[in-house]
Amino acid sequence: MSEWKFQRDAVQAFRFVGCAFDADTGVAKLRYAFDQGPELVETVTFPGAPFALSPERAAAVQRALRLLHLMAGVSYYKAGVPQTILVEGEPLDADTADWLEQVYLNGLGEFAYRNGLDLHGRIKFPRAAANDEAPAPALGLRAHALVAIGGGKDSLVSIESLRALGVEQTVTWVGGSQLIAACAARTGLASLQIGRALAPELFELNRQGAWNGHIPVTAVNSSILLMAALLHDMDQVVFSNERSASYGSIIPGTGEVNHQWSKGWAFETALADYVQRHLAADLKYYSLLRPLSELAVARQFARTDHYDAHFSSCNRNFHILGERPVNRWCGMCPKCHFVYLALAPFMPKTRLVKIFGRNLLDDAGQVGGFDALLEYQDHKPFECVGEGRESRAAMATLGERPEWKEDVLVARFNREIRPQLDPTELAVEALLEPQGEHRIPAALWERLRARFAA
Repeated sequence: MSEWKFQRDAVQAFRFVGCAFDADTGVAKLRYAFDQGPELVETVTFPGAPFALSPERAAAVQRALRLLHLMAGVSYYKAGVPQTILVEGEPLDADTADWLEQVYLNGLGEFAYRNGLDLHGRIKFPRAAANDEAPAPALGLRAHALVAIGGGKDSLVSIESLRALGVEQTVTWVGGSQLIAACAARTGLASLQIGRALAPELFELNRQGAWNGHIPVTAVNSSILLMAALLHDMDQVVFSNERSASYGSIIPGTGEVNHQWSKGWAFETALADYVQRHLAADLKYYSLLRPLSELAVARQFARTDHYDAHFSSCNRNFHILGERPVNRWCGMCPKCHFVYLALAPFMPKTRLVKIFGRNLLDDAGQVGGFDALLEYQDHKPFECVGEGRESRAAMATLGERPEWKEDVLVARFNREIRPQLDPTELAVEALLEPQGEHRIPAALWERLRARFAA
C-alpha cells in the first residue's frame, strides 16, 4: 500500500469506499480511494448533536448520508477521472446511478471544457439490475424552512421574503466564511453553521498534477443541507437560484457550457423528485427565486439597505485557498461587475457607489469585463451572472439616465454597442415579471407572487 503513487493518467478506478455517521457527535465520514491507494476521508460536522432519532428518521438520515457520500465524491473523482467507478457495499439502484451520471457529466461540464476532456460515455456508475426499492415514506416532518445563506443578495432576498410571509426558518451555510456568518447574524434568525473538511490529501494530489477545476458545489451543499434538515426535523430546504442560472455560456465550436448547472432548473427538479422518492416523501427541496430574473432579484434587494454594509457576491471572498480582498468587493471580477450593473437601475447612484467603494462604470480599464457580460465580442463569463440580455437591458436603462449616461462605459455603450441592438429587446420591464417553472409550494407561491410583482 505504501508503494502506491498517484499518477493521474495511470489511475484505473475511483472507489466509493464507505460512509458513516455518528449521531452522538454529529460527524459524518466519507471515504474514497483511487485504485488500491490510501483512503481520502472527508468529514462533515452537523451541529446539534447528540441527535435522538426515531427509527424511521434514522433510516432516512442513512439514505441521505449515502446520497451525500456519492455526491461529494465529485471533488475527488475529478482528480483522475478514471474509466471505472466502483461503489462498495450495497449496489446502487438504476434510478440513483442514472441520476449520479447526469450530475457528474453536467456538473463537470466547465471542468471538462477547460481541461480539454470529453467525459461523455466515460462516467458510468455501477447499478443493480432493477429498481426494487420501496418509495420513501412520509416522516411527519415539522413545517420549518432550512434556508441556505451565501452572503450575497439572492439568499438575503429569500430570507426577507420568507420573513415577510411569516415562514419559520433557520439560516444555514457550509464552511467557515466570516462574511456569511456576519450576514447570518445580521438576519437575527436562528442559524446552523455546518463544518466541511475536504480530505487534506486532495490538495497534495493537486500538487502532483491531478486534474483540477470547477465542481458542482451546489449539488454537494444541497446534499449536506438535506441531511441537516432530516437531523433537525425540518420539512423544506430552500435555495435562492434564479431563472438565469439555467442558461450557460455559448462557446463557439463547443456549444453550451453552464458554470452553474447545479443551480439550474434541470438539477433542481431532478433532485427534488429524487428526494421525495428516496429520502422522505414530505421533504421538499426548491429555490424560492426560480421564477425571477437576476434583475428582478436585484430590484427586490434594493428595497432595503439593511445589508448594504454586510453582503458580498464577490467570489474572491469564497476561495478555499488564496488571499481575500481587503474590501468586500474586489471590483475586478465578473461577479462584482454584474452585481454592480444589476443593482444600478434600482438604487440611487450614491448608495451603490458607497457599497462598492467606487464607480465601476466610470473606469475605462473595466471595458473587457463588462463587454463579456453584454456578450459583446466575448461569451458570458464562467460565473454565476445573469444572461446577456439582462446586462444589455440594464446598461440601456442607465444610458437614458442623466446621472449615469456620462460615465465612460455607459457612454461607450450608447455610442458603439446600442446602435447594433434591437431596441425592443432592451426593455427592463419585460425581465421583471415572475415567470417559468418552479417548485415553490402552491400556498406559499400565491402570497409570494404578489410580493415579487411589486
